[in-house]
Amino acid sequence: MTPATSGAIGAFTEVPPPALSSVLSPLSVDRLPGTAADDPYFRLALAFLAEYPANSARSYRADLRLWWNWCAHRGVHPFDAQRHHVSAWVRSLTTEAQGNGRTSTNATVARRLSALSAFYAYAITENVLASSPVANVRRPRVGTDSTTSALTAKELAALLGAARAHGLRSFALVSVLAYSGVRISEALGANVASLTVDGGHRVLRIVRKGGKTGTVVLPPAASEVLVAYVGERTSGPLFLAADGQNRYVYTSAVEQLKRLSKAAGIDNPKRISAHSFRHSFATESLGAGVPLQDVQDALGHADPRTTRRYDRARRDLSRSPGYAMAAVIAKASSER
Repeated sequence: MTPATSGAIGAFTEVPPPALSSVLSPLSVDRLPGTAADDPYFRLALAFLAEYPANSARSYRADLRLWWNWCAHRGVHPFDAQRHHVSAWVRSLTTEAQGNGRTSTNATVARRLSALSAFYAYAITENVLASSPVANVRRPRVGTDSTTSALTAKELAALLGAARAHGLRSFALVSVLAYSGVRISEALGANVASLTVDGGHRVLRIVRKGGKTGTVVLPPAASEVLVAYVGERTSGPLFLAADGQNRYVYTSAVEQLKRLSKAAGIDNPKRISAHSFRHSFATESLGAGVPLQDVQDALGHADPRTTRRYDRARRDLSRSPGYAMAAVIAKASSER
């Protein structure tokens, strides 16, 4: 691999690349980034990832790397893979421990298949391949409940306390995550100029999944800490790395959040992920009576069904409309 392709894709190869038996159109491959010395899979991946914003590209890159390594370990080039190979990969994801020591959830598998499907669809549109091995592969059923472990209000308070004790950057980041519901990638991708005022409200301009822009309100509990952290800075990344110049990177921030979770005395801190804060924002807001539509808007969900996955109260049988219907009929009967 050339520096260009290896830098964009990451270390794909755990084993030597398998031989490619399919005959690809030279003209189609030549239009891709890289050189003839690079595997066409890497070259296509580089072009494919360039279509997406940084956050989405990082996620897709991990999915493409996982698929490459699975195929390479079995001596199958991803461009030679057939439908049964993809089905076998899905089975391995759900039955074999992955890098985190756990099997993949149905939601994770569905997301990986979605990324792979988009990649092969891109290969077809670029005339690199004639068909996709992902087509017609059975997708796992995704439940209506989120599988992410949420933090309770008490755990959030303890984590905020641990973050305050650790330092201003940690306190500011945890405050933004806890009080606004933004994804950690959205917070880390923001700049100092993204922190502004709109209609008397302190807000943060962010770039959401898919490259869409959004605005989230920061209550005083978050905005005051964030303003104190920014200090006299007027430009550059909102959250800085330890060198005080570069942007605070995702992996470092997530590792710090896990250490803070342990310091806060949270039970089984390993269950806590960066998404736990977003989950907690949704569940606690809905539990406090905030209308579903308002929570949906704050989280930037296009579909209210996504937000409803976090609504624990919907499993409260006492809220069944059957009771209300019984009261209506009883009232109508008494007035006859």
